[in-house]
Amino acid sequence: MDGVLLSDAAVGHREILQLMRLGTKVIGGGSMGALRAAELDSLGMIGVGRIYEEYSSGRIEGDDEVVLMFDPFTLAGLSEPLINIRLNLETAVQRRVVTESDAKIIIDRMKSTFYPQRTYEKMLAISAEILPPNDLRNFERFIKSESFDFKKNDAISVIKAVKICCEK
Repeated sequence: MDGVLLSDAAVGHREILQLMRLGTKVIGGGSMGALRAAELDSLGMIGVGRIYEEYSSGRIEGDDEVVLMFDPFTLAGLSEPLINIRLNLETAVQRRVVTESDAKIIIDRMKSTFYPQRTYEKMLAISAEILPPNDLRNFERFIKSESFDFKKNDAISVIKAVKICCEK
C-alpha cells in the first residue's frame, strides 16, 4: 500500500479497517504500510520490518520519513527516503564513523530539506560542512560501501509475510 505524493492518496485508515472487518489479513511494512501498521496494529493490522518497528516504537513519526521522488516512467528513485538516511547514520554512529552529535546535525538538516532533494549526495555535502576532512572521507567510504536500503529490505519482508499468510 502506498500513494503517489501530491497526486494519489495513500490507502486510508477506513479502507484498511473495512478490509479487516471483512476478514482480510492486512500486512504493512517498508513505507506507508509500515506507518499504517503502526497506527492500526492494535486493531489487527500486521506490521513487519525495521521501518514498522521504528514507527511502532515512536522513534519516528512523520510520513516524510518514507517518501521519495521517482521517475514516473522508469520508477527509478531520484531521492533517498529519510528513513534510509537516518538508519544508515545510526549504523555509522554505532561503528564510530561519525559522532552522535554530528549525526544529529546531519539528520536535522536532511529533515529540513524538501524530500525530492534528499539524496546521499546532499547528505555528504552537508557532512562536508561539519565533519573534519578525515572523518568525512571515512563517512563517504562507509556510505558508498556499506549503506543499506531498509525500505527495499522491508518490502521483501512484506512479500515473504504475504506468502506465509497465503500458504496457511
